[in-house]
Amino acid sequence: MKIGVALRELYDSESALAGELLRLADRHAKEQEIHHVAQDLVRWSREHVREIVAAGPRYGLDLGNPDLENPEPPTEEAGEIPGEDSGPELLLLADLRRLYRMAAGVSLDWDLLGQGAQVVADPDLLALTKRCHPQSLRQMKWADAMLKTVSPQILAS
Repeated sequence: MKIGVALRELYDSESALAGELLRLADRHAKEQEIHHVAQDLVRWSREHVREIVAAGPRYGLDLGNPDLENPEPPTEEAGEIPGEDSGPELLLLADLRRLYRMAAGVSLDWDLLGQGAQVVADPDLLALTKRCHPQSLRQMKWADAMLKTVSPQILAS
């Protein structure tokens, strides 16, 4: 079974999303809604990671004890972040775009794990996906809504 591979990928993507949410909250502390909502959303990813770690041993996977308070910062892709001479608005737009893509990837990973859980008839793993996937969708939808809210004013200025 390759469920362990899916769990490992989900562990990595949820951990990276938690790190990105923390980075977004810290980098844009002056944007109150961004700062506070991102801090709230990171709690979901942290809990998801804990639950993935707990599910791992059933599939021969030891994910250790993650440092959820200080996750590894995600690596930035080339061309993602505007130059230092760019204003904070473009930085916010780039950060929200990256967050949206990461949250979409996490959502997809939960969906794939749910499909696998159905095939191997693991009711606990399926329950985990049904509990966590809706929250990952909400994280993605929040990032999308923020992009639609801030992009017109940023791009038109």
